[in-house]
Amino acid sequence: METLFGLIGYPLSHSFSAGYFASKFEREKIQGCRYEPFPIESIDLFRDLLKKQPHLKGLNVTIPYKESVIPFLDSLDQTAAEVGAVNTIAINREGEDIVTKGYNTDVYGFEKSLEVNDVKMPPKALVLGTGGAAKAVEWVLEKHQCQVFYATRNPRADNHLAYSTINEEILSSFMLVVNSTPLGMYPNTMDCPELPYNSIGNRHTFFDLIYNPPETVFLRKAREKGAKTINGLFMLEQQAEKAWEIWNRD
Repeated sequence: METLFGLIGYPLSHSFSAGYFASKFEREKIQGCRYEPFPIESIDLFRDLLKKQPHLKGLNVTIPYKESVIPFLDSLDQTAAEVGAVNTIAINREGEDIVTKGYNTDVYGFEKSLEVNDVKMPPKALVLGTGGAAKAVEWVLEKHQCQVFYATRNPRADNHLAYSTINEEILSSFMLVVNSTPLGMYPNTMDCPELPYNSIGNRHTFFDLIYNPPETVFLRKAREKGAKTINGLFMLEQQAEKAWEIWNRD
C-alpha cells in the first residue's frame, strides 16, 4: 500500500516540497511513498481532502493557510501553539476517525540556517511581512533575545512600522532584516520590498525566505552594498527533513 504525503496551499506554482521529496525518495531509495501538491481554493476543503485521500499520512502547509488551518486541527504541538502558525501536519487514522496534529518546522529550519551561516544575533531585527512565516521567524529571534519589529503596509501594533516611514536612519539601525513576504518570488522576480537600500552596509545581514530565484532583487541590492545575504533554500531543506521525521515517528 502506497503512503501519501502532500502540500496544501493556493496557488502552488511555487512549490518546493514536491520536487524535494521526489528527489529524496529516489536518492534514499524510499519505497512505497509519494508526495503530491493539493491546491485547495479554500481551507474549508481541508477535512474533505483528508476523507478523499485515505492513504494521506502527512501534509506541509504553505501560503495562505499556515494560520487559518489551525481551527481545523485536533491538536498542536507546543511550539506551533506558541508561534500561532502551522506548516506541518501529522495525520493518524483510527478506524473511521482522522486525527490531526499541527507542527511548525519553519522554526527549526530558520534557526538552523542562522546557525550554519554564523549570524550574530543583534539586539533587534526588522521582519518584512506579518504572515505565518513571519511568526516562525519572530519566535526564533525572540528565543535569542532579539526584539522584533515588523515592516507592513498597515501597521496595527506598537512594533509595526509602515514601509513609508522606514528611512535610511531607521533601516541602518537594524543589523538583521528578514523578508517573509512573497515579493520577488518567481515568476515576479523583479519585485522587491520598498526600502532605502542605500543605507545598507557590511554590518548588515539580509535574509530572504524565498529560494526561487536563488538571489532575489532584495538580496542582490543588499549584497551590492556589502551586506551578508542568505536565501531560503537551506531553511526549506531543513524544515522538510524535520517534517519527514515527524511523519515517521510512529
